[in-house]
Amino acid sequence: MDLLQTLSEMIDLRSFSNLWYWIALAVLWSSASHWILGVPFDMVHRARKVGGQTALDLHDLVRINVNRLLYVADVAGLWILGIVCFILSSLGTLGFLLNVEFAQAVFLLLFPMSLVGVINLLTARSIYLHEPREEALYRRLATCRFAIQSIGMIFIFLTAMWGMYQNLRLGAFG
Repeated sequence: MDLLQTLSEMIDLRSFSNLWYWIALAVLWSSASHWILGVPFDMVHRARKVGGQTALDLHDLVRINVNRLLYVADVAGLWILGIVCFILSSLGTLGFLLNVEFAQAVFLLLFPMSLVGVINLLTARSIYLHEPREEALYRRLATCRFAIQSIGMIFIFLTAMWGMYQNLRLGAFG
């Protein structure tokens, strides 16, 4: 086997049969469910358990990230929304109407991440408006994490089903 053949197999655009795609999917969802509003979730457990300076650090980090997220949303939110909608609709059209597998794979990574972004933004607005402290903040972050993990489970399942369908379809006829 020569180097060119090895590289073409590693960078195969048939995404659903590529191991790297599934590794990227796992890392993406693992990171999305661990970093809630830019705060590592183990810090929430530590603040709940230990309190004191750890809880103050968590509150400061949440405040900083909430303010940063809301500032970006207020200043460039419509532009970001337009660009994200353009990218997702382009990927959806290429992938599902024109049957480009690479576009399908990228769409199935980015579309649920856009939902995660909306959940994070809604949680940030809620935290900004209600300013929860201690246990109320921990519950709000845990609820956000649960919503993200639920979306993750649904879309990992859908992606796996679609990927198996594509592999069976292309394996039998392609």
